[in-house]
Amino acid sequence: MAISSYARWMLAQEARSLLTRLRRVRPFVLIEPMVPAAALLPAAQTAIETHLAQGRRGLHGLVMAFLAWLQGPGSRHATAEEAQRRFTFLRLKFNAALTQFDLFNDVITQRSENKNGVWLSGLDVVSADALALPGRYYRAPPVICYLDRGPGAAIRRARTRLPGGGDNPVAIVRVPRERMVGSSIASSLIHEVGHQGAALLDLVNSLRPVLQSMQGGGSQGTPAHVWRLWERWISEVVADLWSLARVGVVATMGLIGVVSLPRVFVFRVNPEDPHPAPWIRVKLSCALGEQLFPHPQWRRVAALWESFYPLTGLPPEQRRLLLQLEDSLPAFAALLARHRPALLRGRTLPDVMAVRARQPRRLASLYRQWSRAPQQMYDAAPSLAFAVLGQARADGRLSPEDESVLLGRLLTHWALRSTLDLNALCGDAVQLPRPEYRSTIL
Repeated sequence: MAISSYARWMLAQEARSLLTRLRRVRPFVLIEPMVPAAALLPAAQTAIETHLAQGRRGLHGLVMAFLAWLQGPGSRHATAEEAQRRFTFLRLKFNAALTQFDLFNDVITQRSENKNGVWLSGLDVVSADALALPGRYYRAPPVICYLDRGPGAAIRRARTRLPGGGDNPVAIVRVPRERMVGSSIASSLIHEVGHQGAALLDLVNSLRPVLQSMQGGGSQGTPAHVWRLWERWISEVVADLWSLARVGVVATMGLIGVVSLPRVFVFRVNPEDPHPAPWIRVKLSCALGEQLFPHPQWRRVAALWESFYPLTGLPPEQRRLLLQLEDSLPAFAALLARHRPALLRGRTLPDVMAVRARQPRRLASLYRQWSRAPQQMYDAAPSLAFAVLGQARADGRLSPEDESVLLGRLLTHWALRSTLDLNALCGDAVQLPRPEYRSTIL
């Protein structure tokens, strides 16, 4: 049966309702109240607004094309059923695309929260610093952070597919609220940044063939099934390596805070899970720390973890597998530290991340200097500041209370500095004098 005039009118009304809903989707810069220091960095703001504007134009075009078809000769011989089917698919596409707006809205709305908004802006600066590599190995995407429930962090990487279609224009990192504010937030945050960095360097794909070659008959006396497990877990392992290289021992201490669970979960080895079993994951973090930053602290932390979760009482097969994994740690840590992915042009990740400049003794020395001259702390790179304060906390020189106060001030300073630097650049564009400023958060 051909479309009746009533059915045609009804579907047209519904399509026009979609256009009305679409017109209510306004750019975030017009609807989100926040202090300037809490705002997204310009690259992130521009990328999000551009992506959503393109999406709105695309949706508008789809609705207008449907209306043109409905009211034109193309639908003359169509049935009401066909017209309804076309509209149903249009509405599904429309709603899927609007989920992107809701995704970014959830992230940006928190910028209006007192203190949290400015601290999130500071974490954006930390993330950008943690992702940056000298040498132009890749073009880093903007990173934005938001808070959510739960003990762990997560990332929606840039340039991955979004609900409703299109590539994500920015990396979005979910930060646990319970970690605000302490140096352990660096462990979660920079681990997630490490996932983005690993993707940009294609680290996982470059390591898989190496790990597969280790499975041929059990390389270096290690059973093949152990290397198969490391291959399965490699995406999380390289993110842990990134975090360690940036902030040192605080990455391991923060990891302990996340994976300190009931025993049954700590020892569970699940080949289907991309995350290593918590017990061996912490031991690997200590082994990687020893590889990157030789120091007695790693044996002390490993012994502490073993005292929390002794292997006694485990079923023999489970205990045997964990011990086999533990035996492979020196070789595996050395393999990761010496790996030279093609995109690094013959260099290792520790080389390009300059881990020699973040050895524990140097971090301890910097903390002593900063205690005498606090302004130096505010002038330092954000990831270095986290590394120094995390080392001081691990050494017992910084209390949790003082650490929280210092990091709150630092996050506020980084947000303020990025905002003033941007304003100064805008001033330079109109030939205004660039202001000089020092931290007012001391």
